[in-house]
Amino acid sequence: MRPKYSKENSGHENSFEVGDEFQDFVCLTLNKESIIIQNINTKKYQFEVGENLQGFEIKYDSRSTGCGGSVPTGRVSIEIAEKSNASIENFTPSGIYRGDNAWLYIIGNYDCFWIFSVKHLILMHKTNKYETGQMPTIKKFYLPIEVADKYCLKKYIFNNF
Repeated sequence: MRPKYSKENSGHENSFEVGDEFQDFVCLTLNKESIIIQNINTKKYQFEVGENLQGFEIKYDSRSTGCGGSVPTGRVSIEIAEKSNASIENFTPSGIYRGDNAWLYIIGNYDCFWIFSVKHLILMHKTNKYETGQMPTIKKFYLPIEVADKYCLKKYIFNNF
């Protein structure tokens, strides 16, 4: 399903475009290593299959490293639940708990991005060792960058931060 980016959650006025552009950046980066991602754009097939045919969940997190002038948090934000509107009472499992074809979770920005195993992130979340947070329409848990670096499958670095 298309990621939920709203100004109150992401800080971006044009948050859908920001997320889509980062997704394209990831696809172009991985293409250089002959990893081809076929994204799915319609709601119908995103619900039935997932974000893409290869099972990669891609999320933009500018704050982790302070990309684009945001204040760096020094932690990676892993989505666990969402709701389409803040006025809705209950959250729906999303991100690593979405239950679609995702087996890899890619999170980051134009400084760097990390690739994780979804199963490993679920196990990490279930330890309750990591801080959690909630915004109006998203629930997350946070991995310090040092932990993300240690447990990711691969990290791509583009800029010093």
